[in-house]
Amino acid sequence: MDEDPDRESALRALVVAYPFPPVGGAGVARMAKLVKYLPELGVQTAVLTVKNPSVPLLDHSRAADLPAGVEVVRVRTFEPGYAMKAAAWKEQASATPGLWGRGRRALSGAARQLLVPDPQVLWQPAAQAALAGRLLRRRDDVVLISGPPFSQFLLAPLCHLGGAALVLDYRDEWSTYRTTYEMMGKGAAVVGERLEAFLVGRADVITTATEAFRQNLLDRFPALDPARVIFIPNGYDSEDVCAELPPLPSDRFVLTYAGTIFKLTSPAGLLGAIARLHAAEPELARLLDVRFYGRVVDTEGAAFAGSEALGVRRLGYLPHDEVKAVLAGSHLNLILLAEVPGNERVYPAKAFELMAIGRPTLSLAPPGALSDLVTRHRLGALLRPSDEAGIAAFLAEALRAFRDRRYQESAAAVDVERYHRRALAGEFAAALRLAASARRG
Repeated sequence: MDEDPDRESALRALVVAYPFPPVGGAGVARMAKLVKYLPELGVQTAVLTVKNPSVPLLDHSRAADLPAGVEVVRVRTFEPGYAMKAAAWKEQASATPGLWGRGRRALSGAARQLLVPDPQVLWQPAAQAALAGRLLRRRDDVVLISGPPFSQFLLAPLCHLGGAALVLDYRDEWSTYRTTYEMMGKGAAVVGERLEAFLVGRADVITTATEAFRQNLLDRFPALDPARVIFIPNGYDSEDVCAELPPLPSDRFVLTYAGTIFKLTSPAGLLGAIARLHAAEPELARLLDVRFYGRVVDTEGAAFAGSEALGVRRLGYLPHDEVKAVLAGSHLNLILLAEVPGNERVYPAKAFELMAIGRPTLSLAPPGALSDLVTRHRLGALLRPSDEAGIAAFLAEALRAFRDRRYQESAAAVDVERYHRRALAGEFAAALRLAASARRG
């Protein structure tokens, strides 16, 4: 029988993603935007995700990214609610727990060692059953699994059932995730390397969010075929950017950070710099209005002690559809990346939205992937996150320019078109077709 000439354009892809609308946070956008644009590229797309996500944030505005009629299969996890997980994690971190606290600490510690590679492994029973049912009915030509959480990669051995191909997507690095992120026990670090080696060997294609992630995988797992490990960055969607920049306040200088504050994005150096500025030039520093939008994990809360008196405000999580106005309405937007091992291979997804917004940007980052990105695309000022004196001097000069009405309120990064989510979906579509072709071959 002749091969159907439309077969490639009619590729059927299943995206597996625990963080998916209405889950909130930066990790959602990569797959949500992919699902938005893949159908335009001839890829029939369905989604497998969690029905009752145990997450800190929900953001129902993200549902606007989903195309009408897309099939979304939601199955239950056995995880407890996030509040219970967070309480257990906080108990683990407590220096002086009481008797009852010590008991809960012991129980939660044991649970963390058993829930390998992460607590979302409790989603696996339902996810495995749902995926097996689809594959036995030959509903999908290729399965794309995006982590974290990396327990989703445990679906990998099942994916070739019925002849489907498998793509594993690294939004973050598993090697960093298992040693750095909240709620992770020592068991994840002990088992993780061998488990990861086994699972990546099942993939027909692997995609990574940074070139440094890609190279690190190839260095750690030499058996991987470099031609099938593909770098596809995060990006921006023009619909998430204000068509016109609004007028800015003239009585205060607004510095904004939007995103989660945790170990990898610690603001300690910035807050220390702001304290220095207030001590050295209090009248100038009073012009500064610093706004943090997003979740601050408990371990980083101490860094903000006394900062309200310095004009620093923690304003909580803002739905994604409202963030664009906040960033467009700021004199200066901030990218944070702490000097933590592994961060030299990272750049936050928010960096790409800031490229497209058109306001000046300050990036606090160690040498590595983010600093290279900022330099290459002329994204704005770049300083080390620990350089309190340098950050204070930069802010002082920006405030003087603002006071004297000579501050440049707009900025334009260069060569950013490659990062539009539609263009990136094209790269994913090519990777999906490569995987399907490799599996057929």
